[in-house]
Amino acid sequence: MPLHMTKIAFGIDSPQALCRRLDAQRESWGEEARITTRYRPTRHEELTGGSLFWILEHALIGRSPILGFEQREEDGRWWIRLSPQLIAVQNVPRRAHQGWRYLKDEDAPGDLPEGEDRGDVLPGPLLGRLAKLGLV
Repeated sequence: MPLHMTKIAFGIDSPQALCRRLDAQRESWGEEARITTRYRPTRHEELTGGSLFWILEHALIGRSPILGFEQREEDGRWWIRLSPQLIAVQNVPRRAHQGWRYLKDEDAPGDLPEGEDRGDVLPGPLLGRLAKLGLV
């Protein structure tokens, strides 16, 4: 069972903007996208094959499969190598946090069913409020 991680889509204002950012990285890295982290996760072997779930507006909105980790020679930081696709998932409320956090497979939201649009899903802040009230 793979392990996943969560990360805030910093500086991104919509899922479409995140898709554009991931797509733009294909020019630099070929068939992958990369983000940096100061330290390699201690459970990096379990994460390879899992997904990075993106947090936008206090909700998990999509995932990008994790291809692996690679150390940067210039400064010792680490690349998180990702598939440059954003797979839409069912919105799940998630508080903002710095860096990344682990996410167990059983706690990860499912992919949106074929043909379902992200617009059919409640926005993150509203979903969070409804969840606090026990309505979703």
